[in-house]
Amino acid sequence: MSVSNPLVQMETSLGEIILELDAAKAPLSVENFIAYARAGHYDGTIFHRVIKGFMIQGGGLTPDLQERPTRDPIKNEATNGLKNKVGTIAMARSEEVDSAAAQFFINTEDNRSLDHGGLNPAVFGYAVFGKVVDGMNVVYTIEQQATGSQGGFADLPKEPVVIQSVTIID
Repeated sequence: MSVSNPLVQMETSLGEIILELDAAKAPLSVENFIAYARAGHYDGTIFHRVIKGFMIQGGGLTPDLQERPTRDPIKNEATNGLKNKVGTIAMARSEEVDSAAAQFFINTEDNRSLDHGGLNPAVFGYAVFGKVVDGMNVVYTIEQQATGSQGGFADLPKEPVVIQSVTIID
């Protein structure tokens, strides 16, 4: 593992995704993601928001839609120059700019509207902190799952897509 670009193995119920994180451009987001991964936070969580032609989001809810506790949110690194392109991973957040904690999303399209200074200059943006280097076929399989609404969650896969483990590859 290089200091600048750690590799992460994400085992899901639909297959394996390998991520390369960009610690040089997104040090806070990478450190945050790795801390959650090492603590086992992601193990047994689901992709709870899946929107075809947009992205897949996960890392915060269990299959019974219980939210996992998180640490304090981190500063938004959306000004780092990395763009929300196909296959990139970014920090999910609420309307508040610096509200990202554990949840993340993987872009399945180029989403300029999510970039800092993208299509709408009033939107601060979502911090990209890495990219899929293997397993985009798994990302697209997740994206194609049938979704519905349940318990206040829209775009929820009808069959849970579970993140079984997230491991930092040494």
